Amino acid sequence: MTVTIHMPTQTSLTDAQITPWRDIPVAIAADLVPAEQIDPLIRPLCPPGAQPKLFGRAVTVECEPPDFGAVLHALDLVQPGDVLVISARGHKEEAMIGEILGGHLRARGVSGLVCDGAVRDVAELAGWPDFSVFARSVTPRGPIGVSQGVVNQPVTVGGRLVTPGDLIMGDDDGLIALSPESVLSYIHDANAKVTLEAEWIAGLAAGQSVAEVFGLVSPKQA
Repeated sequence: MTVTIHMPTQTSLTDAQITPWRDIPVAIAADLVPAEQIDPLIRPLCPPGAQPKLFGRAVTVECEPPDFGAVLHALDLVQPGDVLVISARGHKEEAMIGEILGGHLRARGVSGLVCDGAVRDVAELAGWPDFSVFARSVTPRGPIGVSQGVVNQPVTVGGRLVTPGDLIMGDDDGLIALSPESVLSYIHDANAKVTLEAEWIAGLAAGQSVAEVFGLVSPKQA
């Protein structure tokens, strides 16, 4: 077998359309579009408060572990600001990427990577403040084989079908892959939720009761 590469199609999303999502927390996006959340077991490498945010369009890879040929071929296709999304079917025995290829992606200006499988060299990967890594597991063993897989086709990652060009967002809470339709449809709701949460915080800090802040109906007295 040989690696199959689908040439990326022109995304329908412009930079101007995705930029408003950059400061939206993943928790708010997941509240609005729960079906597009990625499995929470795919976790950031860094501890809370230290994880770089992940933000960019997906370049997708379907691996056939332990072969990582598709990852290698994808390296020449990624553009600055992209996110490499690796579907490795949750494979834990061999890593699909580590310091060398991760460093190459970082040098190309890629935002980071998501691996539904294993990574290695995690001290190095987690030490880069401008490159974000999310993975299902960690292993010291490297991949075997460079001749299989597919690049730039829809892949399943953490139970979510991710299509090339989807907007990938990741922070300390987890990951979401927003379809172009969701990016365009939910940004006003997302901004409204950010504003509402700020009002909750301000109200509680000002001494309002929880019932007042959240508009609770008075409970019946027993």
